[in-house]
Amino acid sequence: MVTILFNKLPWWSLAAIVLIWILITAYGVANIRSGYFLKSLSYNPDTKRRQIAITFDDGPSQNTLKILDVLNKYNVKGTFFCIGKQVKLYPDITREIIAKGHIIANHTYSHDKFIDMYTTKRFTEEIITTDTVIREVSGKIPLLFRPPYGITNPNIARAVKKTGHHVIGWNKRSFDTTIPSEKVILNRVTKNLKPGDIILLHDTKFITIAVLEQLLLFLQKNNYTTATIDELFSIQAYA
Repeated sequence: MVTILFNKLPWWSLAAIVLIWILITAYGVANIRSGYFLKSLSYNPDTKRRQIAITFDDGPSQNTLKILDVLNKYNVKGTFFCIGKQVKLYPDITREIIAKGHIIANHTYSHDKFIDMYTTKRFTEEIITTDTVIREVSGKIPLLFRPPYGITNPNIARAVKKTGHHVIGWNKRSFDTTIPSEKVILNRVTKNLKPGDIILLHDTKFITIAVLEQLLLFLQKNNYTTATIDELFSIQAYA
C-alpha cells in the first residue's frame, strides 16, 4: 500500500518527504538533547534546589590544573569527561581530579573527528578501552559517558546499550573552543540560566580559566550552588 501511495505522489512531494526525513535525522544526530537515537540526561527540570552542574570535556591536560585551582578557590566540584588517550598521557592529573573531589567520566578513547562514522563494535571498544585506562590510573570505573561533539546515531546507541553507561548531555554550550571573547562565552552560559541546567566547558582551553572564575562569581551573586552530574540526577558515577 505504501508503494502504491508513493507511486501516485508527484516527484516534488517525494523529494519534500526525503528532505524532511534528512533534516529530522540530521537534527537527531547533532542534538544530543533531542533523544532521537538514545536517551540522554541533558538537564534536570525536577531539581528541588537552586543548583546547576558544570562539566568539562576533552581533558585532562596541563590546563586542567589551572581549572582545578579555580574550582578549589570557590569550593566547587565539577564533572570531567576525559578522553582515554589523555588519561594515559596525564595519569597524575587524572588522579588529582579525583583527589580534589571531582568526578571522572568517559569521553571515548580517541575523540576522533570521524568517530560518528565508527561501527557499533569499534565505538563500543572506544568506551570500554577508556573505562579500562581510567580504572588502571585511578581505580574508578566510570558509569557516566558523553559522546564526542554530542553526536548520536544508531551505532552509538547500540554501543552504549552494551556498556550500560548513563549518557550525559548539556543544555548550556559555551563554545569556548571557538569563541575568542570571554564576555560572549560567559553570556552564553549565564543567559536564562535556571536550576537543573548543565554547562559545557573545556578544561583544555586557556580562555576557560577566566570564564570559569567569572561564572562562579555569577553563581555566587545569584545564589546558585553546584552539583556533580551524579548528584544532580541521583545516579551512580562509578561501578
